[in-house]
Amino acid sequence: MFGKKKKAEAAWYDKENWKPALKCSICNGEQVAGFQNIHTGEFKEETLIRGVPELEAFKQKYGIAQITKIY
Repeated sequence: MFGKKKKAEAAWYDKENWKPALKCSICNGEQVAGFQNIHTGEFKEETLIRGVPELEAFKQKYGIAQITKIY
């Protein structure tokens, strides 16, 4: 119970219907990491990205090697 740490597992997302994406604003440079539906183009926001450490944490959380940018 106490003192044992579980091995960190990648969070799950529907890889057949959603792809990881980084939505970037051309105007102010704001970036939001989330998932885009490959069929409809719908974007679901997950987290605001303010720097490289937050982007790396998002990629590690979901086991993502590459992320697509959308504008």
